[in-house]
Amino acid sequence: MTLRTAFSLLGWITVTACFAALGAAGSASAPVFYAQLSQPSWAPPAWLFGPAWTLLYLLMAVAAWRIARTEHATPALQLYVGQLILNAMWSWLFFAWHQGAWAFACIIVLWLMIVATIVQFKRRDRVAAALLLPYIGWVSFATALCFSIWQRNPSVL
Repeated sequence: MTLRTAFSLLGWITVTACFAALGAAGSASAPVFYAQLSQPSWAPPAWLFGPAWTLLYLLMAVAAWRIARTEHATPALQLYVGQLILNAMWSWLFFAWHQGAWAFACIIVLWLMIVATIVQFKRRDRVAAALLLPYIGWVSFATALCFSIWQRNPSVL
């Protein structure tokens, strides 16, 4: 790996981490709030979210880095950044502002953006697209969880 390639990878990790930090800021009270909510039996424990998202964000950053090295990467990377924005916004809507309906709408649009990103990535680099599959899987699960928790907690969300 050349120095330029290493800096490019570090750059995509940094960009992705900045959006992760923005979402984390909206989730500052998440453990307490999450524990107070009525949850379905299949809801994961709160401690699982941090490690899961850390791994997902790392895979996402590597995927974006791989795409950045291809020709005509701009449209795919614009989708990537767009879905990062929605991802961070969801945390604020759900955990900080307690807006269940808006959080659910946001995660639906996020899911669609991830799918579009995967399609664009696959046209350029199949490995990059494959690196996003755990992410779409987790967000699919999170979509069902978001809906379930929102429906179970109408007075809070």
